[in-house]
Amino acid sequence: MSISRRAFGGVAAATAGLAITSPTRAETAPAPKVRNRIAVSTYSFWRFKDDSKLSIEECIDQAARMGFDGVEILHIQMESEDPGYLQRLKQQAFINGLDLCGLSTHQGFVSPDEAVRQKNIDHTIHTIELAYALGIPTMRVNTGRWGTSGDFDELMANRGVEPRLPGYTDDDGFAWVIDAFEKIMPTAEKCGVTLGLENHWGLGLTPEGVLRIVDAVDSPWLRCTLDTGNFLEDPYDRLEKMAPETVFVQAKTYHGGGLWYSLELDYPRIAAMLRRHDYRGYVSLEFEGEEDWRTAIPKSLAELRAAFG
Repeated sequence: MSISRRAFGGVAAATAGLAITSPTRAETAPAPKVRNRIAVSTYSFWRFKDDSKLSIEECIDQAARMGFDGVEILHIQMESEDPGYLQRLKQQAFINGLDLCGLSTHQGFVSPDEAVRQKNIDHTIHTIELAYALGIPTMRVNTGRWGTSGDFDELMANRGVEPRLPGYTDDDGFAWVIDAFEKIMPTAEKCGVTLGLENHWGLGLTPEGVLRIVDAVDSPWLRCTLDTGNFLEDPYDRLEKMAPETVFVQAKTYHGGGLWYSLELDYPRIAAMLRRHDYRGYVSLEFEGEEDWRTAIPKSLAELRAAFG
């Protein structure tokens, strides 16, 4: 039987309470400061730029050379899904001393067409199984969006806001997304892959939208991926609303100017906020600037190490 997220949290709290009843000398000592491990998304090298389409293998080698702790794989950047290819990636990361710590995927459930939603459900289940084969413990997922923007450039010009499909409401969209994730949860639980719903346009444009879905599904296998660069206004209060449910952080930098926009993000402030919420997981760099990745990614790593490490 599946356990709800709230029940899971209650069990964890009760277990922690038992530990507190008989503290040892070590347990009463001040807790050490958390050092978050720093990963890099393969997107940081690729960025959908025609002159920068590195293979996953090249990204792993570069991440090791630069001194990262892990690699987050962008699914659509993968050149194959054959079992042999997956295992070679896993071995390459292992030999380089890196974790494959995340899989970043795309799906969209905001559609009145049940067949479209089912296609995206099937795709998400398939990518969970890929994450399992790669030994990856968490996978970024999206709500999807209404699709009424002409293209992504238009969406960005409108600060991520787009009109609803005529004749439908946000409540309709949330119902579709919640129903889809409820159908996906058994596979996530079976494979041991924690899904992180990202603040990533569509119904995930606000922390309230993300948390509405996470709370409704109420499974420990659906939590939050926190993207520092996807709240374009007043980011800090919004990031903090999601922090208690966050299992993975994607940290944007924009050296050379952003591909679509730039934000001046205060990473020491963000790191302090996450420490208040006892976040101990990975921080994965998503470099999204125009500067050459060879110089921008090492600078970004130094920035994140200074804030989080």
